[in-house]
Amino acid sequence: MSHSKNKLYILILMLISWVFLLLAGKESLKKYLPAASFMSLLVYSENVLAERIKWWSITTKIFPKVNGIFPFVIGVFLTGSVWILKFTYKNIYLYVFVNILVDTFFTYPFYSVFKKLGVWKLTHLKQYQLSALFFIKSLLMYAFQKYIGDRLYSKIKGTPS
Repeated sequence: MSHSKNKLYILILMLISWVFLLLAGKESLKKYLPAASFMSLLVYSENVLAERIKWWSITTKIFPKVNGIFPFVIGVFLTGSVWILKFTYKNIYLYVFVNILVDTFFTYPFYSVFKKLGVWKLTHLKQYQLSALFFIKSLLMYAFQKYIGDRLYSKIKGTPS
């Protein structure tokens, strides 16, 4: 498939993600966007490092001078993080279960489609290792929400944490 079609698919995916982000509601955005944003920054930074040490490569870029992970980070990842926190936060078992499901979906079928399209590919990292990375990051996001995000939200709401 051509890079221009891939760019279009990625752009559409990013735009649809933003629509779903808005559907999460104002309070959910106030409460969970800091943790999702922190993780998005972490994922972006991880990707810069990962491409340098050849864990994976992203060949399709929407914006030529911007890292290829950027539309995924500010689209699907950010939105998915807010929604997962919205529906599972405060129930760690459900949170872990949902994250394992989502991470497995991303690591296997989603990755396979994007690899086939020529968008990105793993080089020195196995799929199970990628899945483990996702799982570790999900635990970091939960901890961020619990220890920092909840306090930030309490200050916004004007209630004690």
